[in-house]
Amino acid sequence: MLRVFRNDLFDPAQFIVTLELVPGREHGGKSVDTVMRIAADAFSDGRISAVSMTDNPGGNPSLSPDVLGSEIFRLGMDVIVHFTCRDMNRVGLESRAIQLAMMGMKNILALTGDYAGQGFAGQGAPVFDLDSVTLQCLMAMLSERINNAGDPDGFLSGCAISPFKYTEAESFAQYAKLCRKANSGAQFIITQLGYDARKFQELMRIQALMGFHLPTLGAVYILTPNVASMMNQGKIPGAVVPDRLLKMVRDEWVDPARGRAVSIERAARLGAVLKGLGYRGIHIGGVHKRFEPVAKILDRMKQIENHWTDFLSDFDFSPPGGFHAFPESAETVALQHNYGRKPVQLPFWERLQFRMLELSHVLFFNTDASLAPLYQRLSKWFDGTTSAGSILHFAENVGKQVMLDCRQCGDCAIQHIAFQCPESGCPKHIRNGACGGSRNGRCEVYSDRWCIWYQTYLRWAYAGKSNEMVRGCIPPRKWELDRTSSWLNFHLGRDHQGASAEFARFCSSRSSCGPPDSGICIGMK
Repeated sequence: MLRVFRNDLFDPAQFIVTLELVPGREHGGKSVDTVMRIAADAFSDGRISAVSMTDNPGGNPSLSPDVLGSEIFRLGMDVIVHFTCRDMNRVGLESRAIQLAMMGMKNILALTGDYAGQGFAGQGAPVFDLDSVTLQCLMAMLSERINNAGDPDGFLSGCAISPFKYTEAESFAQYAKLCRKANSGAQFIITQLGYDARKFQELMRIQALMGFHLPTLGAVYILTPNVASMMNQGKIPGAVVPDRLLKMVRDEWVDPARGRAVSIERAARLGAVLKGLGYRGIHIGGVHKRFEPVAKILDRMKQIENHWTDFLSDFDFSPPGGFHAFPESAETVALQHNYGRKPVQLPFWERLQFRMLELSHVLFFNTDASLAPLYQRLSKWFDGTTSAGSILHFAENVGKQVMLDCRQCGDCAIQHIAFQCPESGCPKHIRNGACGGSRNGRCEVYSDRWCIWYQTYLRWAYAGKSNEMVRGCIPPRKWELDRTSSWLNFHLGRDHQGASAEFARFCSSRSSCGPPDSGICIGMK
């Protein structure tokens, strides 16, 4: 009988356990046999609701999760397919989603994805035509089509989040994007890996503050020294292993037998803590050779789950001075959160640029402005006069190149990102919020740069407008406008703000994810 993840997820009496499997780079052989054996043992064990299949983890090529997942699906074990935006444009993503629906694999973990890694003859081209928010929209809209075709089960689409951010800006950016994901159709959450019980609790409280509560699975991992070291160095984006924990793991594994035993015990204790904190389940990773360690984790959890508070001190790895959304003594979400308590200061030149661009937007790119009808008439004239249009386009590009390193996408989104360019400023071109890979405010891909969303929060907080980070779902870039005038496209209603009727209808139907006075989310309307 098929194990149905959807049924388990929405059964309040069920504590969910999912298991992450990583396909190898080969089409067959030992690596495939190992994954299939683990999946078969997971099904026989009876406590695993689904296995998840990673999608080219680290941006490096591996066997498709779709084909290997379909083999596991035939065993009777339900599958969650990781679905990333890194390798396909929106046409390929939609095609892949339709294929998965036809194969019966409708459990999706929708991700922006790691940056492109090494493939045939060098680094692959990063696509990122959509981000994880617009991917959620795609899945939800495809589900409507599936339902209208007579199939009652559309996609069950989940999202990821990394609550282990210790600057105010990164923390707010993560939760603001979660707000957008929830509005866009996400139905469950799987966290990134971390070892901070207070941050795990923070994620549950922030959902209550924002006015929704999605079934949430906390990440649990069987740590080895090599993997712990990679996470500590940021080589697995979003996963956090601090220096103190890395040293502990290395000391434990001086004796490999002791190291394995302690890693299983740590995973079991974290699982018990997560269950005690109200998580709907756990997502177990780090299983590469056999299922036996998973069974040991679940057996041990059963023994200790009623004493979970005894293990909270085992997961106290907050860095000194690290930001937390709520006071440590907070017992209820009714207590005031910590966002915005400290005034934000910007360097003079950044402040000047921000204010200049903000004023320009208010005066010249505001459909409610008194002169908007005049701008529209002028734009029609420029658009219909080749020489005048070329001069305007040249003038636009000179100014925006100097101030924003403009890439001439023709579909400007700087107003959504505190007047920064997502095309030049973000390697993943994300328009809807931060990815999970930043560290201490620095970009996941280029550590010498500030994350553009870290900077976005600082700018909006300085202006008292931090809720701009959750206002609306920003449609994806219109590629047909590339190398054209974004000024004319705005005034003539051709850019992303004149989204397709279907996308606009979908977004306008989304409910708010938080009360207007929550101070963190105001929803999409």
